[in-house]
Formats: sequence, C-alpha cells, structure tokens
Amino acid sequence: FVQLKCNYLSDNIFSVCLQPTKPLDANRYATKKTIAQGMLDIALLTANASQLKYILQVGPRHEFYSLMLGLISTSMILQVLNGILMIVLSASYNINKSHHHLGATIINDIVLSVIVLITAVNVIIGVFDMRTPDEMPEHLTTEATLHALAFHDLQTS
Repeated sequence: FVQLKCNYLSDNIFSVCLQPTKPLDANRYATKKTIAQGMLDIALLTANASQLKYILQVGPRHEFYSLMLGLISTSMILQVLNGILMIVLSASYNINKSHHHLGATIINDIVLSVIVLITAVNVIIGVFDMRTPDEMPEHLTTEATLHALAFHDLQTS
C-alpha cells in the first residue's frame, strides 16, 4: 500500500497529492529513448523503401531519377548504420558506470550527427519527390486528409 503525501488548502480540499518518486535511472531512460528512436527509424526506413520502389518503377522517366536513387539509397544506408550504432550504444554501455561515459558520449555524438544527415537527406528527397497527387498513396494526399477530417467532423457533431 502506497501512502500519498498531500498539501491541504483547507480541511477537506487538498491541492497536490504526490506519490513518492524513485530516483531517475538514467540508463533505463536512455534505453527507452533508444528503443523509441529505433521505432521511428523503422517508420522512416519503410517510407524510404516505398519511395525507392516508386522511383525504380518510374525509372529514368523521372526528372530526377539518378539524384533520387542516390539520395534514397544514402538515406537507407545511413539509417542502417544509425540502427547498428544505437544497438551498440544500448548493448555495450552502461552510463551508470563512469568508465563507460566517454565511449557512450562518443557514440551518442556520432548517432546525433548521423540523424542530422538523415534528416537533411530526407528533406532534399521531399523537395525532389515529383509525384502527382494521383500517384501518391491515398493516406498521404491532402484530399484524403480533408475527407478524413470531414468524416471526423460529421461523427463528432
């Protein structure tokens, strides 16, 4: 049974009830953060695979075929590298141990740099992705979004 500590404003009304808090386990936090980051990376890798499929289907008819092929491939390679680095970081280092701090910091800085590169490459991919709304998957089009919002509005009113 957990007893709550409360600050009372009057006899029957209290303002804040706090549960006793455990100290932050930085290693556990870092591991959870790494796992969440990995899930987002999987989503981006899936999106890049879809873009790669599209660019390969269209072929050289695409105005920026070579550029897109290179950028998408670069993005996917960087994402795999980043995933490997994050696995090494979470599996090999315990930031609660002081002798692991330097190695973990170096790998973390490399991971951050790779994430910045992946972001920049994907921004450029987005700029040169010349798909028309008819060619885009339905869930990515503005028209589909507007239909979904209108449907949601009808359901809530």
